[in-house]
Amino acid sequence: MTVSIEQRLRERLGAARAAGRWRAPRTLEGPQSPEQVIDGRRVVAFCSNDYLGLAADRRVVAAARAALEDYGMGAGAAHLVNGHTRVHAELEDDLAEFTGRERALLFSTGYMANLGVLQALLGRHDTVLEDRLNHASLIDASRLAGCRTRRYRHGDAEHAGAMLEATAARQHSRLIVTDGVFSMDGDHAPLPALAALAQRHGAWLMVDDAHGLGVLGEGGGGSCEHFPLTPSEVPVLMGTLGKAFGTAGAFVAGSRTLIEGLTQFSRTYIYTTAMPAAVAAATRQSLAIAQRESWRRAHLGSLVGRLRQGLTQLGLGDPGVVSPIQSVILGTSRLATAMADALLEQGLLVPAIRPPTVPEGSARLRITLSAAHTETQVDRLLDAIDRLLPRDRRAHPAAC
Repeated sequence: MTVSIEQRLRERLGAARAAGRWRAPRTLEGPQSPEQVIDGRRVVAFCSNDYLGLAADRRVVAAARAALEDYGMGAGAAHLVNGHTRVHAELEDDLAEFTGRERALLFSTGYMANLGVLQALLGRHDTVLEDRLNHASLIDASRLAGCRTRRYRHGDAEHAGAMLEATAARQHSRLIVTDGVFSMDGDHAPLPALAALAQRHGAWLMVDDAHGLGVLGEGGGGSCEHFPLTPSEVPVLMGTLGKAFGTAGAFVAGSRTLIEGLTQFSRTYIYTTAMPAAVAAATRQSLAIAQRESWRRAHLGSLVGRLRQGLTQLGLGDPGVVSPIQSVILGTSRLATAMADALLEQGLLVPAIRPPTVPEGSARLRITLSAAHTETQVDRLLDAIDRLLPRDRRAHPAAC
């Protein structure tokens, strides 16, 4: 008997709801900021990736408005047709200089950038080595590229090295791909070890630094500045613009050969309408602010330290994670959802992250901080978690 698509969808939806994995968008009224109105409720939000507090910065907004007067709203076409304006070209130059690379290429989203890179660089006889906890876009990218995919244990450069050794006899290209800062746990990839492996085995290293750029490094240069690593050690750098830089879109930076190759062969670049010029203009402004106003990173770092210390004192969190992403592992989807709901009743918006976004048994609260938060707001969150989370859930949270 044939099962209709409608019936199959209803069954899947029912299973998701029964498992406590139901998702629905919330409606934000007004700009991104720690104090928001969500679904008509005033809250302090700890869920935005607006790490430097630039999404609603008046200077960034003013740059977008000025570009709207000059270029209108829509780009109208793909970059290679007539959607590539002077402000797009200037932003690409700015990003190349910022990352210390020869050139940069804009993409409409980070997801499309990752898909476009792997599809352009790899074929079915090539191999990509991925961290098991990489962004979903990187995992999907390797599948769509049709290449051989090997996934090494999270943060385990030795395991990645063994995989490189195992593929050494094959005459094909190999690419190691990793997040710089992992989006759910906030920990850093072992980039120096991965870079050394790549160079030793004649492979390339690609870093998706969506959660590192703007945040890490004295000048906000991200994971490559933090460690530090040169362009030759990380030939492919992907960065998003909708997180620390507060706008939208993404870019890939690297050598002239890499960028020309992506321009000619990346389907998600060739066949997609360019981002609006107003977004590019806003990003030029936010990029300049992010580099110039180092106090934003300093304040953010102070808040991260305050939150880490508080979570450690409560028997929660990972004291080894030093990033604006701090996770409180609760184990089950039901407990994570219940805690998120309880916090919302206290006027605190912290999302419950559940499988399949994270592995089974590791449902969590994902807390993200911004330079726009205050110490008082962080203390309020810690106090609420202390009051609402049962004591018996703290010693071994992952077993709950």
